[in-house]
Amino acid sequence: MREIVFDTETTGLSPTDGHRLVEIGAIEMVNRVETGRTFHVYLNPERDMPGEAFAVHGLSEAFLSNKPLFADEAPGFLDFLEDSPLVAHNAQFDFGFVNAELERCGHGILTRERMVDTLAIARTKHPGAKHSLDALCSRYGVDRSQRVLHGALLDAQLLAQVYVELTGGRQIGLVLADDEAARVVAGAEADGAQRAPRRPRREPRPHRASAEELARHAAFVAGIDDPLWPAEPDKAG
Repeated sequence: MREIVFDTETTGLSPTDGHRLVEIGAIEMVNRVETGRTFHVYLNPERDMPGEAFAVHGLSEAFLSNKPLFADEAPGFLDFLEDSPLVAHNAQFDFGFVNAELERCGHGILTRERMVDTLAIARTKHPGAKHSLDALCSRYGVDRSQRVLHGALLDAQLLAQVYVELTGGRQIGLVLADDEAARVVAGAEADGAQRAPRRPRREPRPHRASAEELARHAAFVAGIDDPLWPAEPDKAG
């Protein structure tokens, strides 16, 4: 199954307040494994960058001033998404901004049926715990040492690893590997059984000591001075 894990950076908290997208990062996964295909773009928001937003992602108005508009990147972005399920952390936020931009340039919006919200999954799986991306990375041992500031592509890559853990983790791969290994072994055994040459049946070897071996052992024990074990009782009577 193909899925897209994505993240966005913005100028603020709500598109209804005039805030815009400034970065999109997306990761392609097939059967919960990253394929290496990504989509990443910085966008000119055509407005100023509030200090609160700059402190989060470090994308300045000057840096973004020569970047493409969302309208120019929308066709490539939609082509990358295809009709796959879309995974995001607090997906309502990202869907809201992407759909606002799509509507602004005359494209159809992303339907909520495609939305997979890892925040909702985390709240169900770990009630009462912290559910930020940083907290989930810590919980599942995902390395976030390169995450100094928020960045859409880096956050999407981290989220892809967290998503795998939230939905079964490495155990999914282990089960598949075990099943495959079992099939390989079973096939090899069956093939070996067909090709193994017939050998003549050999009678089992005797494992009881002979009378001569028992006599030698008794002589050896009798020659030990002051043994730790008691002498055996006389069996002759």
